[in-house]
Formats: sequence, C-alpha cells, structure tokens
Amino acid sequence: MADPTRPLPNLVPQPDGSWTGRTVLTPTALKTRGLFTMPPSKVVPVIVVPGIMGTNLRAVDDTKVLAEQGLKPREEAWRPPNGSVAGINAARMWRKRDPSTRQRLLDAGMLEVDDRGDISLPLEARNYGMLEKEVRERYWGEVHWDSYGDLLYGLEVGLNHTFELDPLDNVPVLCKHWKKVMACEPASWGVRSIEKITQKELEKHAGYYYPVYVCGYNWLDSCEKSAVRLRRRIESTIASWRQLKRECNKVIIVTHSMGGLVARACAKQIPDQILGVIHGVMPALGAPVCYRRIACGTERWSPSNDATANLKADFAADILGGKPELTMPVMATAPGPLQLLPNHLYPQPWLHVCMLSRVNNKDVPRDIVHLPVGNPYDLYRDTQSWYRLIDLQLVDPAKKFGGDKRKLAHAVQLAVDSAENFHRDVLDTYYHPNTYAFYGADTQHMSFGAVRWVARDPGAGAVFTEANLRKAALTGYRETVGRRVKVEDKTALEFVPARQDVGGDGTVPLQSGSGPRGKVQQLFEIRGVDHQDVFNNEAVLLLTQHLVVKLTQKLP
Repeated sequence: MADPTRPLPNLVPQPDGSWTGRTVLTPTALKTRGLFTMPPSKVVPVIVVPGIMGTNLRAVDDTKVLAEQGLKPREEAWRPPNGSVAGINAARMWRKRDPSTRQRLLDAGMLEVDDRGDISLPLEARNYGMLEKEVRERYWGEVHWDSYGDLLYGLEVGLNHTFELDPLDNVPVLCKHWKKVMACEPASWGVRSIEKITQKELEKHAGYYYPVYVCGYNWLDSCEKSAVRLRRRIESTIASWRQLKRECNKVIIVTHSMGGLVARACAKQIPDQILGVIHGVMPALGAPVCYRRIACGTERWSPSNDATANLKADFAADILGGKPELTMPVMATAPGPLQLLPNHLYPQPWLHVCMLSRVNNKDVPRDIVHLPVGNPYDLYRDTQSWYRLIDLQLVDPAKKFGGDKRKLAHAVQLAVDSAENFHRDVLDTYYHPNTYAFYGADTQHMSFGAVRWVARDPGAGAVFTEANLRKAALTGYRETVGRRVKVEDKTALEFVPARQDVGGDGTVPLQSGSGPRGKVQQLFEIRGVDHQDVFNNEAVLLLTQHLVVKLTQKLP
C-alpha cells in the first residue's frame, strides 16, 4: 500500500525549463508526505471567452477623460452579482439609476476590463494545489464567477488530472471524472451517437499541460476590437510559455455566446495559433431578442419559466432596464450590442406587425407587415417608422451630444454601420477549421425567433393594410411595455411585443444557434440548457472536456 500523501501548491515554472515548489517544515509526528505534481513540458493553454455582460468593467485610469462622466478612475462600472442576495441588492441599485446615469456609466469609450472580480474556489481546490493567486494571474477575475466559475475550475482540474495512482496497487488508473465523460449518454449532448474517447486518446491527452486562462473584453465596444484583445492574449500566453522553455504552439478557445463572435474574428487572423474552438450557445446569426430589448426594454417573464425563473427575470430586467428609455441610451450607439442583432444571414422575415380580431369569442391573429425586406441594416438605420429600433428622442438623456441631433444621428449610423461591416466583411460565414459548437433547442427555454408587434383591432369599420400600418405615426409609449400609434391620423392603436415564440436557450433561438450547421466539425443540439447558466450544466462541462480531448488528437 502506498504511503498517504497531501497535495502541495502547484509547481511554478522557471525560465530554465525547470519547476520549483515551496512548502514548510512539519512536525516529525506528521507522517503524511507532501506531494508535488509535475506537469508535462508540452503546454496547450485553454482560453475561455465570455458572453456579453459576462466581463467585469471599470472606468479607465484617466481623470481628464472621466471628468464629465461622474466616474472615478478605475471605479467599478459593471460587476454582475454573484448569489441571490447580491442579485437582489444589485437590482435595487440599478432600479434607482435613471437613463442619464446609465448612459454616463456604461459608455464604451470610458471603460476597460476589470480583473478584480470575485473568485470563489471550492475548498477541494486545495486537494489539487490550486491557489487564488495563481488563477487570478490567468485573468479569472475578469469574468462573472457565477456564470464561469464551474467551467474554469472544472477544466483546470479535469484536463490536468487524467490518471491517478491506485492507492492499493500503486498503478495508474483513470480519474473518476474521465469515467463520467466516457460514460455520458450521447442523448445528453443532443446526438444519437458519438465517437467515444479511447484509452489511447486519453494517454495522448495526458502528455500535455492545459493551463486555463480567461480573456474578457469591453462588450460595449465592437467585437472586432475585442478580437484584437483576444489575439494579444493568445500571442502573449504562447510567448510566456516559450520563454519558460516549454513547447507551446497553439491554444484551444472555449466561448460563450457573444464570445463566439469575438473568437471567430480572432481565429480568422491567426488560425495557425489556434488548435481548435468550442462554441457554446453562440448567436451565430444574431438574435431578435436584441431588437426586443433595445426597442421595448428587457422582458420580465417567459411562458416557459417557472415562478423562480420569472422572479430572476424580473430582477434581471431591473438591472438591464425594463423600458426602452433605459436600454436605448446604453445600446443605441454601442457597437457590441448592435452586433448581436439578426444579421444578413438570419432567416427573414422576423419582425411582424399583427392585428388581433375577435371572431366567435376567440382572438384571431393576422400578420400584416413582414420585415425586414432585403437588407436588415436598413431597418436598424430607420429612425422614422413607428416600429423603429432606435428612437433618437430617447438615446441621449445625458446630453452627451450637446443636444445636436445631427451628431446624435451620425453616432447611431456609425454604430449600425459597424454592425453591418462586422457581420458581412469581418465574419460572414468564417469558422476555424477545427470547430465544434453546441446550442439550445428546448421549448422549456423559449426564445424570440421573431418579434411581433400586436394590437387589437378596434372594429368600427377600420381597415388595416400593410401600407397604412407601415406609414402609421408613433404618438408615445405605454406606461408598461409597448407603443401608441395612430393610423391614417385617425385610428389609435396600442402595440405590445408578443411573448417568446420558439425553442432555444431562453435567449438565442434555435434558428441562430444552429447557424454553424455544415460549417463545423460537429454541431450538438442540447436540451435543458439556460443561456446564461449553460456552463453550470454538468453535461455541457463533460462535453467540453470530451471535445478538448478530440482536439488534442490533432497535435503531432
């Protein structure tokens, strides 16, 4: 039987290619041996790229730039709450912030990534020699812990502990978590069958060290700029390991949501430095919910939610803004959010104007207007129609543009132009050659496959056609959600957005999540996943580790 051991902090790589460890003397009565684990000298860093709003942001360190914004240098600007109590407190705080405050606080040009976020390693991390100082140096503090903590910790432990010594026979055996990966039913990953990981593949996998990094980004700014940040993170990470005389040539990227768009733009620039990419719930073609939230405010409920989920949605709407006068000042001129709008590849039409008529005591809906027609970016540039995405009257409550409507309109146009350029010229249909992707397609997590403006037909002989509904005039906003409209200058209607209409993950509809089909190595349609919490799902974490092993087999 082997002597009992206790784990010591991870070894630290040295410039000469060696490793050093530090421990302390213990009493002679303590017979348990200290154990250092020697990592392989071949290194494949894994870099996690979060979704929109998943990166912590702070004010830049420039007093002059911030003077007019009411912010202090390096002051927290965006820090998603961890835990229920923090979530309630955050909702209360953001509920008090008016449109002007939100516009000043969430200004892309005034913010940078904040690496001081919470890191809450579980107690068992000590069993693997993992310390907060080490992972903070790999930028784990840049992202929201509740959303990504399980993923980061799970990958760090799982990928770097493939075999262990059997305490009885002192021979290498497969670690328990890899047995779970191998035993996972393909149906849990949305496929009928899958090529299982073999013992030989795991032996090759175990010959590499997989330090897990994070690359957050300013999600209010263009994904194109964020891709530059990711490229620098990749290049500096590879260079740092080479300086330590380790063999390190490529990284693996794991993305969430908007992070997938950032990673695709980056991979297009440096494909040879990326071994492969794993995309999670990426809005590959954009998402109509982005139009819904800018034009109407953040939804507070879903027909597929239970009471607890709807309560969370209500708090989320308080934070993100439940009315257009709260969302529009932040998102209308921010390139990043606009790049999540349905792009030129999203199935059209996806915006409809619907009238409800009462027939035989039943509401009978009739879609009359179908948009967009042709170029969707023309719809986003339109600031005149009543169903417009952006209302210039609501965009600048902080008077950032000094009341100059021309400057304001120009800023909106530039932001929309940025979205079109990014979708058409930067991304289009590009995917790294070694890409896997998974998405949600579940009616228990309803999403907006389309957005419908719905009004009740008042009768009294009024006639509604595509022509007169498109030419109707916006007269105001409803107190809750929706817009007041006058048709032919005589018939008043109140339009409200219809509820979610298709399966998905609660945010990205299946139409967009399935966008990579035919362009990637394999696409997984997973049931039962929530968009924001997708990496807290055990099956998803097991799939991610499975795919990392498959990518590792492409190494020489």
